[in-house]
Amino acid sequence: MRARIVAVGERMPGWVAEGLAEYRKRLAHVLSLELVELKAGLRGKGRDETRAVQEEGAAMLAALPRDAHVVALDGRGKAWSSEELAEQWQRWRLAGRDLAFLIGGADGHAPAVLARADQRWSLGPLTLPHMLVRLVLVEQLYRAATITAGHPYHRG
Repeated sequence: MRARIVAVGERMPGWVAEGLAEYRKRLAHVLSLELVELKAGLRGKGRDETRAVQEEGAAMLAALPRDAHVVALDGRGKAWSSEELAEQWQRWRLAGRDLAFLIGGADGHAPAVLARADQRWSLGPLTLPHMLVRLVLVEQLYRAATITAGHPYHRG
């Protein structure tokens, strides 16, 4: 199975890059994972925030793999326990489609992105830095894979 993380924001801190590399290595036998970083829309004095979100959304939609099952990480989405995510993982694997996980910019996802998403996943009620979301996402995917494989990593 292949997955693409499409994320607004560039220049990951070293600790995020190292964490992603570690979990990509751990997942390699069950999931080929690619990261696509997108430039954030221009913001600031005299700039239209809505336009920036729309520009990010257009770039995000253009970066999607063809026919992928799209999961938008969104605070208004469904929160899953690790066990529920493992059930989702099984469904995704059985469906046989590539996956795309979308991490929006500072102002969230464009309406067109949310409309394209097959699922909306919330990591919970906390507001997390977008770079940290990347790391939490891949760790939780690894956890889901280990739960379904009966591996002792998850002791919940």
